[in-house]
Amino acid sequence: MIDQHQYTPSVFARGMIHRQTKNIGVILPDISNPYFVSLVAEIQKCALEQFYSTIVFNTLLAGPESDKTKHHLTEEDYLRIVLEKQVDGVLVLGGEIDKEVLSESYVTALNQLHKQVPVLVIGSKREELDCLFVERDLKKGVTTLVTHLTALGHHNIGFIGGERGVKITTSRVDAFRSALNHFSHPVRKEWIELTDYYVPAGYEALMRLVERSSEDLPTALVAINDSVAIGAIRAMKDKGIRCPEDIAIVSCDQFLNSDFQIPRLTTIDQHNEYLGKIAVLQLITAMNGDYEQTVIKHQPELIVRESCGATN
Repeated sequence: MIDQHQYTPSVFARGMIHRQTKNIGVILPDISNPYFVSLVAEIQKCALEQFYSTIVFNTLLAGPESDKTKHHLTEEDYLRIVLEKQVDGVLVLGGEIDKEVLSESYVTALNQLHKQVPVLVIGSKREELDCLFVERDLKKGVTTLVTHLTALGHHNIGFIGGERGVKITTSRVDAFRSALNHFSHPVRKEWIELTDYYVPAGYEALMRLVERSSEDLPTALVAINDSVAIGAIRAMKDKGIRCPEDIAIVSCDQFLNSDFQIPRLTTIDQHNEYLGKIAVLQLITAMNGDYEQTVIKHQPELIVRESCGATN
């Protein structure tokens, strides 16, 4: 009879027998950010392979040009809302969790959520939080890029993009300074331009560098991600600066289609397919009762293309 009607057992029904809904909540700050687009895609793919559905909560609901004051829900609100959707576990990707200083109310809300369902954060370990963590190596990629630029003959190197007060920015700028010191390169404060993580931020950063001193520019730049690098390259074009001949540029985070830019971007592949898979499997393990506090170090990979000026 089952074969005759091509009956397929309901994953949801099986989950209810074991008091599971087979739903995973994913909380992220901005779904329009290319980093989160690719990461969420990998998370959803891996979750489906394990017979779980994902419910995505976009806490910002705004890009860099939007009026964020119109959005009244906080991330703490979402931490409460996510439970109403009957999820078995929660993944937190960036946002409030990435700030240098966390509010006490946010820490309390996240720890309370973790007491009810397992919570896993893709980000730097925070001692005040009880969650699981999958931790990216935020510094190694920067060191690799500076080493690569040095091998190409660059000594005057700048850094652009990123927002103050955010861990990923602080970690990468610290690694950048350390790498310059290691090679005895000059550390020029005016060559470190922090703006944001989007294409307009890269454009703005390059314009600021030029406006301050068009005659004293770095010969190479490290951008915090591909979007910032793309914006900077557009600004170079508008200012008559050649890339990579006048200023080479490299990126700390590879996004989709970076190999189709002009010039093709030299970048760091963070292997989101690995991050997403590890995060989902680690969370499912915790949801099944095998909870163990683990920090998984993730290693980035240098992808050499045209924007750094290297020749094959």
